Amino acid sequence: MTKDNKDEFVFVPLGGVGEIGMNMAAYGFGPEYNRKWIVVDCGVTFGGPEQPGIELIMADPSFLEEEADNVLGLILTHSHEDHYGAVLDLWPSFNKPVYATPFTKAMLEAKRIGNNITERVNVINMVPGKPFKLGDFKIEAINMAHSIPECNSLLITTPVGSALHTGDWKLDDNPISSPPTDEKRLKEIAKRDGSLALICDSTNATKTGQSPSEEEIGATLEKIIKSAKHRVAVTTFASNLGRVISIARAAQKAGRQVVLSGLSLHRITTIAKELGMLDELEPFLDQDAYSHLPRNKVVLICTGSQGESRAAVSRIARGVHPVIDLSAGDMMIFSSWSIPGNEKAVIDIENQLIDKGVEIITNAQELVHVTGHPRRGELTQLYDWVKPDLLIPVHGEAMHLEAQAELGKSHGIEKVFSIRNGDMVRLAPNPEHSQAEVRVGELYLDGDLICTPQESGVRGRKRLSYAGIASVSLCMNKRGEIVSGPDMNIIGIPLLEDDDEDILEILVEKAIVSVIRSMPPKRRNDEKRINEAVRRAVRSELANYWGKKPNVSVFVHLV
Repeated sequence: MTKDNKDEFVFVPLGGVGEIGMNMAAYGFGPEYNRKWIVVDCGVTFGGPEQPGIELIMADPSFLEEEADNVLGLILTHSHEDHYGAVLDLWPSFNKPVYATPFTKAMLEAKRIGNNITERVNVINMVPGKPFKLGDFKIEAINMAHSIPECNSLLITTPVGSALHTGDWKLDDNPISSPPTDEKRLKEIAKRDGSLALICDSTNATKTGQSPSEEEIGATLEKIIKSAKHRVAVTTFASNLGRVISIARAAQKAGRQVVLSGLSLHRITTIAKELGMLDELEPFLDQDAYSHLPRNKVVLICTGSQGESRAAVSRIARGVHPVIDLSAGDMMIFSSWSIPGNEKAVIDIENQLIDKGVEIITNAQELVHVTGHPRRGELTQLYDWVKPDLLIPVHGEAMHLEAQAELGKSHGIEKVFSIRNGDMVRLAPNPEHSQAEVRVGELYLDGDLICTPQESGVRGRKRLSYAGIASVSLCMNKRGEIVSGPDMNIIGIPLLEDDDEDILEILVEKAIVSVIRSMPPKRRNDEKRINEAVRRAVRSELANYWGKKPNVSVFVHLV
């Protein structure tokens, strides 16, 4: 950002700023042409209807690959998929250390084993309150309350200035599975020497007040489960260990046993048990025990809160789960919120369960879910504690980022920068915002391949989903006569009940014969010319019939 040789402390978001998920950020220190870099988080988001067939989307690390010799390491704030889900796909090629707390480290290793990934990453334990150095960076993890254990903000200090990268957080004096936000340490930051930039979670910046505590959710769940007459099933984010513990505590107080259904639930609870986080609870049962328990003595915790078709709750709703069913009078609690884009899938499941006579409880009826992100009251509390010189809203869509920017300005923060992925901010000295400094983008996980959107074939899949396809094959001799075919396969084009079942084939053959007859004999020896002429004719004929232009593939063979 400068043309001289002075040291600068800079920040570049590669993902997660202007969207929910796919969080990845780089911090650089040094003169413009000789900076060293650390990376914070390496997450994913999930493919939606606009990316048919795409399981996961991650930030394109091309910028870091260009700077690979200057990258010192990756620091993970916590083990939610949108913060660590791309590590095993992207980081092995860097061959640089990863710093994480024991729970995140164990989650990463379990994920590697569960997905049969052979490549390992070198993970070094990170301990909150114990700073460590990477080059000229001093990094200290600070406990933050969230919906998963061992979530941390990062105090990143350089010789010219500091930044507090909050990660995901909220204020909760009584979190269930981890220590509360470290108010004492955050207040100490305000007594620092030098400037401080606050790089802050914006997910709930449009909501007033303060988020309810997990303790309140636990009390509601206890009340509901105690009053239930028959089976109770609860679906939540598998990674929300605090919620799983709240459900299990409520079940124990009601004299019920807990059954788990879902690989990800088993994975996270196994790790938590090994780390001593579930010592107070009775052992969880596997889903095979479900059918042997009395209806009023079971609480089922299952995956699929986002409507995933292969997850437990979806299969239960459709009546195709191999060992679990819900009957009229049973209860399903959706202890979660629908990620934008998943609402319809979740509503469809709710309707299927209602048709079976199952009682549905969501946050619309009872306080059964709260997110792990700060509302406006919590944001201003943090501002007062750390007293930043510069605020940069991250982790959110445009509305969330701008809501926090407005809040920071109204609260008296001297400088507030509204940025997006690829922007570069000089944090110190003399803060400055430069737009679109770094090339950013997305990578898709498509089956077993990691590819760019252009390489993925998604554009072609979308075309096929809208307009169907007609494939035609024919053989012609040197005189330009059709000697075999045309053979055809037509998929996805409507056929009305009153139409002859061969109408499409008749129209296609008519178009082919007509266009070939109209071509001068000398041109009938040009395979490419015939191919294109037939393709256009077939497409036009089907468009006249249907009103839409289908995809057409033609194979002409000269014999």
